[in-house]
Amino acid sequence: MSEQDHVVVIHRWRAEYVDYAAVLDHTAHRVSYVTTEVGLPRVPAPAAGVEIVAKTDDLEEVRRAVSRLAERHGPPRRIVALKEDDLLTAATLRDEWGCEGTKPDQALRFLDKLVMAEVVASRGLAVPPLTAVDSAEDVREFASEHGWPVIVKPRIGSSSDGVARLDGPYDAKEIDFAARPMLAQVFNPHPIYHVDGVYLDGRLVAFRASRYVNNCLGFRTGDHLGSVEEDDPAIVSAIGAAAERFVGAFDTDPLVFHLELFVAPAAATGAPECTFLEVGARVGGSEIPFLWREVHGYDLMAAALRLQLGEPLEKPVLKDDGVAGWLLVPSPARRPCRITEVTPLSGRVPGLYAEALLDPGEVLPLADAYYEHVGGRFRFRGPTSRTVEDAIRIAAADFRISAEPVGDIA
Repeated sequence: MSEQDHVVVIHRWRAEYVDYAAVLDHTAHRVSYVTTEVGLPRVPAPAAGVEIVAKTDDLEEVRRAVSRLAERHGPPRRIVALKEDDLLTAATLRDEWGCEGTKPDQALRFLDKLVMAEVVASRGLAVPPLTAVDSAEDVREFASEHGWPVIVKPRIGSSSDGVARLDGPYDAKEIDFAARPMLAQVFNPHPIYHVDGVYLDGRLVAFRASRYVNNCLGFRTGDHLGSVEEDDPAIVSAIGAAAERFVGAFDTDPLVFHLELFVAPAAATGAPECTFLEVGARVGGSEIPFLWREVHGYDLMAAALRLQLGEPLEKPVLKDDGVAGWLLVPSPARRPCRITEVTPLSGRVPGLYAEALLDPGEVLPLADAYYEHVGGRFRFRGPTSRTVEDAIRIAAADFRISAEPVGDIA
């Protein structure tokens, strides 16, 4: 970009998932922000302009905000968004303003779960059977061929919003098929792993494979959710090889990615078997950006931002500083809620090195960054996967938090 180009950033985080000013010079460029009220405190002070919206994934509202910023600062040269739910909004507006970068058809390959599965399957890679469904009858027909249980979920969505496990034909009546396009997928009982990293020059040049402790769907219904990096060389090798094939199927290079897959244990002879679940052209959520910076010494968010700004990526060099993991504890009450009691765990759980908690009296907002605004966020490091997982389970059992509902607070 040339000096004084106008860059629009679509932003919603309160926590410091990304330091925009460390990557993008706010004095050499006119950098403006479309942000929610919750995300406003994280907008850098030198921002050329700010527009506040209720939801950053509301295309019409953001479109109007970008138009107002363009009237004051000129047409945008780049439009940046790093949160999964904002990627399609940004891609649509890039197309409308003639900006460089990912356009809607490219974005949908990494957002529409049916499309991404079809891309992977077209390369002959392992994908669970799935299909688009518009009704309970469609689900029952799918199950008659593949059996129960069946997973039904929105084709586009994050944080397991709208995902349901159906154990029989009567369960399908509870699904709202009119709200958004849905798909049905065969239930896979094997552990779910996420793989985060950088794909460059046709290879996974840096990645970490992590196993979920509990699962994302359970977090929606009140279970804690954790993740621990895998240290078994055979499992890591199998996941790395499969991930390179899955990500490579999209012909997008370079790429910062978050991939989820099922891993079946190895048979008596052979390696673990990996089956594709989904992939995003983005940094993983929860504590992943922090763990990469603090434990592995590499800023995945900064890399993703550079890609959206059209800058080249160099091959990452990661620190070998042990195994990392994270834990999320759900909100103690329906949000928005005011915290009434909380028990910090710092210094009480071996391997726990950081926690993000609200103090009594603070309000947990009804904000759309679902994995950010929770009852408690914890980060761990240790010498092995076993020690980190043990620490996660101890923290989940020992943590206490309570809250009371409050009025309609943003």
